[in-house]
Amino acid sequence: MKLTKYTHACVRLEKDNRIIVLDPGTFSESAEALAGAEAVLVTHEHGDHIDVPVVVAALKGNTDLAVFAPAGVADNLRKEAPEAAARINTVDPGSSFEVAGFEVRSFGGQHALIHPQIPVVANVGYLLDGNVYHPGDSFVIPDGISVQTLLVPLHAPWSKAAEVVDFVIGVRAPRAFQIHDGLLNDAGLKIVEGHVERLGAKYGTEYQHLAARESVEI
Repeated sequence: MKLTKYTHACVRLEKDNRIIVLDPGTFSESAEALAGAEAVLVTHEHGDHIDVPVVVAALKGNTDLAVFAPAGVADNLRKEAPEAAARINTVDPGSSFEVAGFEVRSFGGQHALIHPQIPVVANVGYLLDGNVYHPGDSFVIPDGISVQTLLVPLHAPWSKAAEVVDFVIGVRAPRAFQIHDGLLNDAGLKIVEGHVERLGAKYGTEYQHLAARESVEI
């Protein structure tokens, strides 16, 4: 399986010439990531995780494309692209399905708390082929599963470095790559990644930074 990291939270996975994309948001090269995709998995409704106009355009331009997302996201997309409603699927936590040749399981349920006065929205994390875990905006650890490849939200208004490190330690995946790094400058990125790499290694996790558009076989 080939994993390609795009800016911020967007990731593209390719296996047997089939493509699935996670969280094509407004901070990412979303239209590029979606080229040729059979499926899109969206963790939650925030714009940095779904660029609605781009996804709607992709649905209209590619009649083979299906979207899987929490109810609020799915309902909005059906309004924006009614002709593609049959290809827009609602995902609840604790579900399993197969799409584009990938086995998918969903975890979580809600976005991490930003502030008590900011409403909490639904958030679903996705585990693909028992290998790659994209948590969206949460630190929910999949129960009963040994994750092989962890996508780590490095920085967000809802997190601090200690929580990022504890998430990596808690999951204990053999390898990890960064997501949700679009708000960090180079200095901040170096500090947070240094903590994750050093402390994660104590618990068996090898951390590697991926540049935007960089790919790796997993």
